[in-house]
Amino acid sequence: MTKAEIQLIRSLGDKRGRSETGLFVAEGEKLISEIRSSQLRIRKIFALEGLFTGPDVEIVSTKEMERLSLLKTPSKALAIVEIPHHRLDVGAFDKHLVLALDEVQNPGNLGTIIRLADWFGITDILCSHDSADCFNPKVVQATMGAILRVRVHYVDLPALLHEARQASIPIYGTFLEGENLYHTPLTPHGILVMGNEGRGISTEVGKQVTHKLLIPPYPADCRTSESLNVAMATGIICAEFRRRQG
Repeated sequence: MTKAEIQLIRSLGDKRGRSETGLFVAEGEKLISEIRSSQLRIRKIFALEGLFTGPDVEIVSTKEMERLSLLKTPSKALAIVEIPHHRLDVGAFDKHLVLALDEVQNPGNLGTIIRLADWFGITDILCSHDSADCFNPKVVQATMGAILRVRVHYVDLPALLHEARQASIPIYGTFLEGENLYHTPLTPHGILVMGNEGRGISTEVGKQVTHKLLIPPYPADCRTSESLNVAMATGIICAEFRRRQG
């Protein structure tokens, strides 16, 4: 383990470092095993003795792993992985359900949403450029391996949604003035937009939404929390979309 390797790993904790190198860090024996079985390319693995073998593996001590790890609780293995580049096919949005995230900035929320997408069979997520980076170490850990199966695209979200709307693709979004989720017709395809943790869906993105939805509180006439966590709301809405499909 060289000083240059330590500096590289440290730089990958920052978005700029990941962008400049095209690399990200994955930690944990299970996640690294999944990456090894995927199409992603691993540059190098640092691991405690007995976990991995191969020419790309370097055995390190527990103390060295503590120096390398980007997590609060160091793992037993860490890998440097090449960031994948996915092709975006807007034409397929009229056949599948797609998630769109408008300025979702909390890494934990983004990681959980990617994991939810994987659970509900959603293979593409559109993120505005100011959303959290999906290869942030905290996001990667929160996805629990889902980042290997869900394609995350960073796009000019208002422009892409406008293109989709022009193609008559339904665009759903969550609003306080929206229609009751459970009483609204839902299609098995289209784009589901989820907004920022504090501000919700931006005005520019909101202009492209064709169907406004509301997750109703229960009971309706009682005082409840002002809002739901964006990841929790995503799970509720995705579950309802899939339930309608039978």
